[in-house]
This record gives sequence, C-alpha cells and structure tokens, in this order.
Amino acid sequence: MSFFSPKLGIDLGTTNVLVFVPGKGVIINEPSVVAVSKARDRKSGNTILAIGIEAKKMIGRTPDDIIAYRPMKDGVIADYRVTEAMLRYFMKKALKHNPFKPTVLISVPAGVTSTEKRSVIEAALKAGAKNAFVVKEPILAAIGAGIPIHEPMGHMVADIGGGTIDVAVISLGGIVASTSVKCAGDRLDRAIIDHVKKQHNLAIGDKTAEDLKIKVGSAVPMQEELTVAVKGRDLMSGLPRTVDLSTNDIVQAMSKELREMTQAIRKVLQDTPPELAADIIDNGIILTGGSSQLRQMPELVYRRTGVVAKLAQDPYYCVVHGTGIALQHLSTYQKSILAKQ
Repeated sequence: MSFFSPKLGIDLGTTNVLVFVPGKGVIINEPSVVAVSKARDRKSGNTILAIGIEAKKMIGRTPDDIIAYRPMKDGVIADYRVTEAMLRYFMKKALKHNPFKPTVLISVPAGVTSTEKRSVIEAALKAGAKNAFVVKEPILAAIGAGIPIHEPMGHMVADIGGGTIDVAVISLGGIVASTSVKCAGDRLDRAIIDHVKKQHNLAIGDKTAEDLKIKVGSAVPMQEELTVAVKGRDLMSGLPRTVDLSTNDIVQAMSKELREMTQAIRKVLQDTPPELAADIIDNGIILTGGSSQLRQMPELVYRRTGVVAKLAQDPYYCVVHGTGIALQHLSTYQKSILAKQ
C-alpha cells in the first residue's frame, strides 16, 4: 500500500462508526454519539465537547447545558455540521500523522435519496477526504459476508443495524430488489422501554433497555427462559425499584417491531423475479448487522418467510469489512458498484 493518499472504509451507522484501514483491519469501533454544549452566546452554535466513547458515557448523565446525541438518524444525516465534525475526528484518529488526504468509501442505507447521498459525500470531503464514494449497505454487507456478488445468481441480504433494516436481492453486482425500513435495533430498545413502563410502572433508560435485549431478548418465545433483575425509577413513588424480567416478556415487548422487520424481508421476496427467487430458496437469506445477533433471529425469519435464514460470520463487521474489500479492489468495484448506485 502506498504511503500516498491513504484509504479508509467507513461504516457510518446510526449507533456506531467503524473505520477500516486496508492492511490493518478495523481500527475504530466507537458509538456515533456527540456531546455538545448549548452555548447561548456564540454565533457559531454549539461547541462540541466529546465524540464517540467519551460522549456515549455522558448520555442521560449530563447537566442541562450539555446534550449528548446521535447526529445520524435512521442511517442518514440528521445534523450535518455535527456529522462533519464526527467524521473529521474519526478520520484524523484513523490516519494519526499521515499528512495526505484519504480516499474514503462510506456505507449508506439502500433507501437513501440522491440528496442524502450527496450530503454524506460533502460531509466527508469537508472533513478532509480527497475522494469520497458511497456504496449501499446491502452490497457492502454481501461483500463482507463473502457472497460472490458478481455471479449471475440471486443472493439475498438483510442488514439489520441500529436505525434501519436494509434488505436487498443482489445479482451480477447490482441490486435487483430492495427496501430500507426505519425499524431496527433502536426501535426494539424503545419498545422495551414502553413495555416496562406500561406493565411494571418502571422508567428505564436506553442503555438498560439495550442491555435487557442483549442479555435475555429473543426474536421468538423460548421454553427455557432467561431472567434478569432490572433497576429503574418507580413511576408512582419516584423512587428506585428493581423488577425481574424474563425472555418472553421482552419477546412480547418487541413483537410489533419484529413483525415490521420481517415484513420488509417478505416485501423484497415478493418483488423478486422468479428465477432469482429460486436461487434464494437454494442459498437462503444471509443476515448481517449488529441487531441480527438477537437470539433466534434466523428462526423468526424462517417462520415468517419459509426461506432458511443464516447468520453471516461476524455479522456486526460485515459492512465495514465490505468497505475494506471494495477499497482494495477499487478498480473492479468502481465499474459495477459505483456506477449502479
């Protein structure tokens, strides 16, 4: 790899930002959270105090004049200025002291509009990139999962992240049918918060809900349930209280959102040409993304679609590994992927 114009692959997610450097692998994996102080007296707006891990620690624990939030919403830029600052921070951190501007390849959800795509490219260029390319997440997830996307054969990928579920059927290096639904990991967390509030009169935070989902959650009811003690604030007395929650409690809490997610997969299957649909029955549906790691997720997809679903190897890292592979073979992928965006 030449020292000139370094290359970076960025999985710019709603929940996390991962950065891949060819030859080194994934060198950054931090939450896409920014802490800003609401400075009233400045014309420039808010001052950025912390980014990434440091900022995430502040969520729900900050004084009134500091807010910690995510500048990406449902996989797209919600706050342009803060996203640009976040990109600059991660690019600088990844490059350390390399003075040359990098070539950057960034993932975007399958359903992005051309305006949203342009805003990602502009944010990357303003943050100091020499060139910036954007590639749709399902394609990168497929490359990262080791799927031969250039074959004349249908492969289906469902990439379930924090903000969106991206489902696509890929053949000959391009997307044949796809959808992007703004219902994924974050919505599951919110559903758990609402359920605990309604059923147990207990207020819990986002982090507690996420921990609950990971520790005891499942996509389908389980016979041998797991149980966990949850601490929160009693809504009647306002005092701290602990309740025990089991797996099937959480399954019930998330059922509506899980139905919406499997509905997205069904829709893409219905839009798939018959020849490719036959391939998908043979190859199965590949699940990638952090939220695909929810217990029994492949089983749920199989029950709702009748097609076998498999979890990719390292599902959380598929998209960022895809950016790395695409960067290493930029000339090959430039023709197919970047042209078909």
